[in-house]
Amino acid sequence: MTDSATGAERGPEKAAVPGQRDGFVRRIGLFQATTINMSQMCGIGPFVTIPLMVASFGGPQAVIGFVAGAVLALADGLIWAELGAAMPRAGGSYVYLRQAFQYRTGKLVPFLFVWTAMLFIPIGMSTGIIGFVQYLGYLWPDMGQTAGDLTGLAVIALIITMLWRRVDHIARITAVLWCVMLASVALVIVAAFTHFSPDRAFTYPGDAFEVTSHQFWIGFAAGLTIGIYDYMGYNTVAYLGAEIKNPGRTMPRAIVYSILGIMGIYLLLQIGTLGVIDWRQMLDPASTAHSSVASAVLEEAWGKGAANTVTVLILVTAVASVFTGLLGGSRAPYDAACEKVFFRPYAKLHPRHGFPVLGLATMGLLTAVGFLIGRHTDLATLISLLTAVMVIVQALAQVLALTVLRRRQPGLRRPYRVWLYPLPSLVALTGWLVIYGYADENSPGRHPIEWSLAWVAAGCVAFVLWAKYEKVWPFGPREISEEFLNAPDPDAHHDAAVPGTGPGGDPDADPDTKEPTPA
Repeated sequence: MTDSATGAERGPEKAAVPGQRDGFVRRIGLFQATTINMSQMCGIGPFVTIPLMVASFGGPQAVIGFVAGAVLALADGLIWAELGAAMPRAGGSYVYLRQAFQYRTGKLVPFLFVWTAMLFIPIGMSTGIIGFVQYLGYLWPDMGQTAGDLTGLAVIALIITMLWRRVDHIARITAVLWCVMLASVALVIVAAFTHFSPDRAFTYPGDAFEVTSHQFWIGFAAGLTIGIYDYMGYNTVAYLGAEIKNPGRTMPRAIVYSILGIMGIYLLLQIGTLGVIDWRQMLDPASTAHSSVASAVLEEAWGKGAANTVTVLILVTAVASVFTGLLGGSRAPYDAACEKVFFRPYAKLHPRHGFPVLGLATMGLLTAVGFLIGRHTDLATLISLLTAVMVIVQALAQVLALTVLRRRQPGLRRPYRVWLYPLPSLVALTGWLVIYGYADENSPGRHPIEWSLAWVAAGCVAFVLWAKYEKVWPFGPREISEEFLNAPDPDAHHDAAVPGTGPGGDPDADPDTKEPTPA
């Protein structure tokens, strides 16, 4: 069939619910979806970025950075919510970008997304290993640079070894890690507020709020970059779209609830920490408050023994976040390669254990490289590079994709539509442009903008070579597949199967326990 607007060949429309072809079952309800998001959002990040946020703003007004990050995360999260609810399929951005940009550029944009994900996912994971080594330094004060490097590489190798097998009990592992994360955060917050000094937390430098100063906006951009880094993970449920029950209702709620919940946790953590530790100590590289601020809070409040115990919990949280991140990230090139939107070798599974070998190996290697770069520069530079690479292909492209799909596919089922559209899109667009535009100024001499553009340019070259080999656009016809336009409504299917799950019903009821309504 041919698209009348473009003259391109259409692929066959799918009658099955998108995302179900691989045997996925919609079992994840609202509570589970929210906890999965929050587990991914609150890894080692807040424990290592509080001093970075204070350094960016030059005082305890650094709380502004976490609030700004929450606003950007919420605006961008609403975009994810509409796209995810309309196209509830495994793959997240890969699916949305493919649907939006297939009309003019074929498979270029989804290819570039996977190409870029191969960089920004392992870079994100490498920051967790850097945080691990920083906090290990509290328990091992004589650890030198070389010992830290070797320890971090050993932890990465251990994680890859743990993943080099079939993983059958991820739900149990996630529940345990969720409890460890909550325990570590809760203990730090309780310790902070039992020894809280309002004067220390709310006494600001004289120039703290000079909004007409160029330096204020440089600090704001740096704080926004760190803030959104800490909130990353609010989109995790979108990558599990094929396994979400009632995705049209569950996905938007899980995204919003997780952002608001983490914002509350982060504000308590930031304000509580500033009420115990003098912010000037966080700027001193030789201070414990600079490298492991949560341990410093526990030591100040409850003594060395309590600090050691909670530090161990934070180390477990760091390893857990990298473990789950690489587990999911290694599947991204596999899904694309299976649909012939990426290099075919990435579609091969381990013959015995059934995991994507090349995807896991590649991301493990790049995590190690990112870790070494961060160790020999600084964590703020690595975060800046991470966000710059992500912004240019995923964040900005997805803001545009929302508008493109509303115009190209007006009949697409949209159980959730962005509130106050296009205001959240404009807020998200502005926030991402601020982060990207100030990236070089906040990492002088590191050139994250130039490196991100070079990576995308290399991806374009790789796409041309791949497209020529596969004989797809621009060396063949564009394949247009509007598979979600005629797909059954997963929300309607669930509501029909489970009485009482309409308005006022139980959205988390298990469809497998009910009799389906006859067609």
